[in-house]
Amino acid sequence: MDNFMFYSPTCFVFGKDAENQAGALVRRFGGTRVLIHYGGGSAVRSGLIDRVQASLKAEGLPCFLLGGVKPNPRSGLVYEGINLCRKEKIDFILAVGGGSSIDSAKAIAAGTVYDGDFWDFYSGKRIEEALPVGTVLTIAAAGSEGSPDSVITREDGMFKRGASGDAIRPKFSILNPALTQTLPAFQTAAGITDIMAHLYERYLTNTKEVEVTDRLIEALLLTMIHEGPRVIANPDNYEARANIMWAGMMAHNNSCGVGRSQDWNSHNIEHELSALYDCAHGAGLAVTLPAVFAYVMKHDVMRFAQVAVRVWGCQMDFANPEATAREGIKKLQQFFISIGMPRNFAELGAKEEDIPALVKSLCWGDGRQGSISGFVTLNEDDCAKIYQLMV
Repeated sequence: MDNFMFYSPTCFVFGKDAENQAGALVRRFGGTRVLIHYGGGSAVRSGLIDRVQASLKAEGLPCFLLGGVKPNPRSGLVYEGINLCRKEKIDFILAVGGGSSIDSAKAIAAGTVYDGDFWDFYSGKRIEEALPVGTVLTIAAAGSEGSPDSVITREDGMFKRGASGDAIRPKFSILNPALTQTLPAFQTAAGITDIMAHLYERYLTNTKEVEVTDRLIEALLLTMIHEGPRVIANPDNYEARANIMWAGMMAHNNSCGVGRSQDWNSHNIEHELSALYDCAHGAGLAVTLPAVFAYVMKHDVMRFAQVAVRVWGCQMDFANPEATAREGIKKLQQFFISIGMPRNFAELGAKEEDIPALVKSLCWGDGRQGSISGFVTLNEDDCAKIYQLMV
């Protein structure tokens, strides 16, 4: 296990009607003028924005609204939010929605107090200072409600890139599983896929002797395998929703990733798909993960065989561990398909003829130098072959 420092100060308020505590929590963490940042009309139509506003009003906190966050959140709205925060002297940002709204709120929070272009943080500069952020989560998926990370798509070039820094960890996150019960099955399944991807990205490590975090990741994967089909069959199953929501946070606040190297090549490869085709991130990952794993499996066959046995119930073939590893990857893909996720480019809406453009953006776009690194370093040829496996 590697040396590490782990800092995760977010206050989590979990359960039914928890959103009614938003005002008190904003005040507790020092907010006096609040930007409510949210996505489409569902948060308005459901009455959630009204409830959050009422909670802020009860605490005497003026608030301003900025909606319109899209899946794969865009830089244009971030710039708009930064300008609004500066104009209105906003000192706290409350994201209401899923990972896209939270990621966009984090970008605004960092950009508002920064003299340069906020995109500097998405080009490698670490975020050291930001306005405080709180969240009211409506989709269990991205884990941004507990993480120091944010992903934004820059419209000039359609580069989808990430930024990180403990300054953008939410001060508090309100998690009410009931808010996820109205989600369409596809969105629920995409969220489950994203959660599992966050776990696999940490599981694929070159660090030895990390049994504690291995076991934590395996337990959360088993939870998703158990709860995923239950919630797809019965969207109103509050307990299944609750377990998925907490698993989503645990998967990405990095408690499962400390002391070990991590991968993230699958996320980088998928980001090109959702940037170009505007597909759901989870759906893109369902197609990406099996292809990446099949391609890099031989780098550490026993790691893939281990997860196949411990999580997917495969029998270990000591004479041919590669067969066990492949069976585990196959079972992962079958699980994604069983909950309604796509299996290939065609079902995702991607096109084989776009592979050269995807590879160019992935390996060279926005300052990259011809490869991406993680569990395995992948060059242009490797990435092209992985995309080809998805066709």
